[in-house]
Amino acid sequence: MALHFKSAFKLAAQAALSAACVLAPAMPAKAAGPTPLKLGVILPLSGEFAYYGEQIKNGIEVYLKEHGDVVAGRKLQLIYKDDTGVAPEIDKRLAQQLLVSEKAEMLLGFALTPSALAAAPVATQAKRPMIVMNATSAAVPSRSPYIVRVSSSLPQVAVPFAKWVAKNGIRRVYTMVADYAPGTDTEKAFSDEFKKQGGTILGGVRVPISNTDFGTYVQKAKDENPDAVFVFLPSAAAAVSFMKEYRERGLKDAGIRLLGIHDLVNETFIDSLGDGAIGTITSGEYSPAHDSALNHKFIKQYEEMFGPKARAEYLAANGYDGMAAVYAALKKVKGQTENGTQVVGAFKGLSLEGVRGPITIDAQTRDITQNIYLREVKRVDGRLVNVEFETVPQVNATHP
Repeated sequence: MALHFKSAFKLAAQAALSAACVLAPAMPAKAAGPTPLKLGVILPLSGEFAYYGEQIKNGIEVYLKEHGDVVAGRKLQLIYKDDTGVAPEIDKRLAQQLLVSEKAEMLLGFALTPSALAAAPVATQAKRPMIVMNATSAAVPSRSPYIVRVSSSLPQVAVPFAKWVAKNGIRRVYTMVADYAPGTDTEKAFSDEFKKQGGTILGGVRVPISNTDFGTYVQKAKDENPDAVFVFLPSAAAAVSFMKEYRERGLKDAGIRLLGIHDLVNETFIDSLGDGAIGTITSGEYSPAHDSALNHKFIKQYEEMFGPKARAEYLAANGYDGMAAVYAALKKVKGQTENGTQVVGAFKGLSLEGVRGPITIDAQTRDITQNIYLREVKRVDGRLVNVEFETVPQVNATHP
């Protein structure tokens, strides 16, 4: 009897509890914060061009260190992918993976032109912004309405240089460029402008991009007896090999000056070039010796993060300034990235002070307008350095 009473009491208590749960007001769920904003970063992090990827990545990381990883209320999540170098099929696959599978809301990076060209249709189809931090062939931004370039175009660098060369007593030039789109872009831009300024192109050679034996090419250049050789070689191995032949075959002793785009004497490997590189004149958008408070701060932070022997160069500046542009655009859209077209629109006309100097994203072309600097290799405090000696202000990338 007592057992039946206890069971009935237990059932009644459970029923009362159930009723109370039904009648009690529901407790509000804890509000979820904004979802992380995923940025997919495609760079060569292994292989011959790994230093390109490392420099751009380092520049990005310095900016994040200084400014934090939250912008417009959104916490950034960077997803790095290694495309291994000149491998367009890998770039296309990685872009698809990042945008479709990993739900990245923006693509960054693209050190090499073939990489950017391969990913462009993917960005267009997904309607997602694609921020190019190097890839300097002139045609890159035109390949997708979602591309914004924060680095430079090769005509932007080569045309002002050709004008300077022609005005400074150099009348006869022989050209040597890597045989791929950026090389032919550079050759055409420099040669056309140099001839327009009254100079003579004695001849030239296009070298396979993977070539590292320059003996025959350099001897041919010497035999033409030019005032100068204009060179564009994008890899460290090629630049070191070329410089060795330039020195050993006596071009410098013969008074044949060495001219080039900044890649020829990158700080990453400039010490490997030796004193034979002293006096080389190049054109580019940045030198770590650039004299501004922002750049001094950048170089100090770079060395603190990556070691006192680490040397930032223009690729790191592209990563840093590129992230500054990304942050500025995200603030303009208040972190709302659902509409990729609106996000791209936030970049158009954007102006800011970068470690390289003032930059603006052209509203029509989505390409960059910036200062171009003439630099000379000198030994300063025991190190080879690209010292800026002349500024060409605010050069447009599309119509330099």
